[in-house]
Amino acid sequence: MRWIVGILINAVIFVALAGFFDGFNVTSFGAAVLASFILSILNGLIRPILIILTLPVTILTLGLFLFVINAVTLLLTDGLMGEAFELSGFGMAILASIILALANLIIQNTVFKSKQER
Repeated sequence: MRWIVGILINAVIFVALAGFFDGFNVTSFGAAVLASFILSILNGLIRPILIILTLPVTILTLGLFLFVINAVTLLLTDGLMGEAFELSGFGMAILASIILALANLIIQNTVFKSKQER
């Protein structure tokens, strides 16, 4: 259940980002849900491998290189989605990665903390 809620939260964030930035385009909410699903699969399969391969750089940057890894997975999602999900470049992917991480931190802590307190 938590995974599905996370996918829907990411989809809403994708639609919001598309509304605020010209370099970030999503054709529909369905495309945002599919992009969020693909991103979650890439985060489960590819991201751990990238983290292990770049561990020295991640340690040297005190974890900030993880935003670069998240941007790479967003660009992979862009490549797999085609025209329905578009990022204008690596800079937009970094910006989207940072905003996505912050929004997920705030929203998921709020949603899942309130459920745990009940």
